[in-house]
Amino acid sequence: MRDGMAGAGGSGAPDGSGGSGGAAAAPGDEPGAVGRAPGLSARDEAVLAVERRSWPGPGPKERAIREQLGISPTRYYQLLNALLDDPGALAHDPVTVNRLRRIREARRARR
Repeated sequence: MRDGMAGAGGSGAPDGSGGSGGAAAAPGDEPGAVGRAPGLSARDEAVLAVERRSWPGPGPKERAIREQLGISPTRYYQLLNALLDDPGALAHDPVTVNRLRRIREARRARR
């Protein structure tokens, strides 16, 4: 998720404080980037980052999974499915996690 969450008054800070008085961003952090959620490993965050992207088809996505994460697509989807039930993943990237939860529930309902 690259969009910043707007608090009360559209200040950009989640608590509506306007961002002043809070912790300074670490060097190299992108504006609006989500910080590391407690309990999520770097690999978990990378899995969510791959899933957040838009892909033209399964081929390029599978290639990126192998090259960027160094795991098979099957293992990737196992990890992703477990992340959908992880509160830390929801806190880290609520848009992606909730979208994927809706898709998963729709598929389960069709069975």
